[in-house]
Amino acid sequence: MISAGSIGLPLHPGRVPSFLTERMGRMGNAVIRSIVDNYGKSEVLTRMSDPNWFQAFGSLIGMQWNSSGVTAVVLGSLKRHLNPDAKNLGLYILGGKGKSMWATDRQVQSVARAKNLDGTALVKASKLTKRIDQNAIQDGFNLYQQYFLLSDEGEWTAITQGLNTRNRRARRYHWHSPGVRSFSDNPHKGIAGTQQQMILNFVDPGAQQLRDNVVSLVAKNRKEVLEAVRENELPQRHEIRKEDVNLARLGSILDLAYDRQIENFDELVELHGVGPRTLKALALASEVIHGDSTRFEDPARFAFAVGGKDGRPHPIDKESMKEATDHLEDSLRRSKLNDKDKSSALKRLHKIAVDGEAKGTPLDFLEQLIENEWDKAEQGGGLTFMGGVVKGLTRKIMDKQNSWLYGDSGEK
Repeated sequence: MISAGSIGLPLHPGRVPSFLTERMGRMGNAVIRSIVDNYGKSEVLTRMSDPNWFQAFGSLIGMQWNSSGVTAVVLGSLKRHLNPDAKNLGLYILGGKGKSMWATDRQVQSVARAKNLDGTALVKASKLTKRIDQNAIQDGFNLYQQYFLLSDEGEWTAITQGLNTRNRRARRYHWHSPGVRSFSDNPHKGIAGTQQQMILNFVDPGAQQLRDNVVSLVAKNRKEVLEAVRENELPQRHEIRKEDVNLARLGSILDLAYDRQIENFDELVELHGVGPRTLKALALASEVIHGDSTRFEDPARFAFAVGGKDGRPHPIDKESMKEATDHLEDSLRRSKLNDKDKSSALKRLHKIAVDGEAKGTPLDFLEQLIENEWDKAEQGGGLTFMGGVVKGLTRKIMDKQNSWLYGDSGEK
């Protein structure tokens, strides 16, 4: 069966200002291109089809860790950076939110013609995933977003999002054409259409099982469909608590960054001298790029990379965000010149951080970490969706968000 997954999110209204979305898009673009550089474009689609990885990715680049807006902001920001170079990169982000959602099929046909793909089959796939998410899973969520991520080889990931106005919740659904459930599995399970490339072709004689499995989902009852869908639910509150974070994993990264353990590793010489906050961001970015699929069950942890637009766990640190993005982009530039040292150092950074987790869960440090980051943000360089952090004011406003957004339905 085609892989499916979903995640439930609190509904957060409002728009993210362009001074943040541009930063998010640039950092996200560097992460996606790093995945392509290390593992290929198919791996991007595999990861995008995992709801928890996608939420962690959004948290990494500065979105509110449990926000329903992650879908539109992350993919909208990426579209502006990736699509202009799609011919070289081989990846297209199609569709969008609201009216843009209805342009998805036309855009799929356009790419299919340009890349000599089976447009009829791809449009069918786009329509079926949307129809299944809207109709086969009768969960009270009406679709208002659809994104169709397509490679020039015909592989795709579909991401849709529905809204339940009654309980003010959103639900995001993820699909991946080859049916990959794990990053460790062989991601190339598309149907071979030619000897030169992998083509997903619903009308190919060898695709009968794929056709049958997708179409049969429409006829299945709600219980059977829900059992096939991997689900996660994020809470109705803004603050990050200890139970939201794997403390051993975060603690290992903080040891490397703040206790300067990194200087003990000669294989990380490319990263020696990097400031602790930038190193923290790079370590979490490296995990998003190189980590396996078991490591994203706590997407809130990745909000500690550069912070979040709503000041949770702390305001965005624009300096470390810029420096981390610069490092990622520099590793890509050097890699194109066949200099892999920096890219390899970032990969080893993740491995060393993982090895450090064996030391066990550190002392309770989360509240102190958040306080220290807020103090730095109030000294200058901190950003929220309202702009620069104002000492004594921004945090008071952010502390009111639970009652404003969730009222009595928020978690105590």
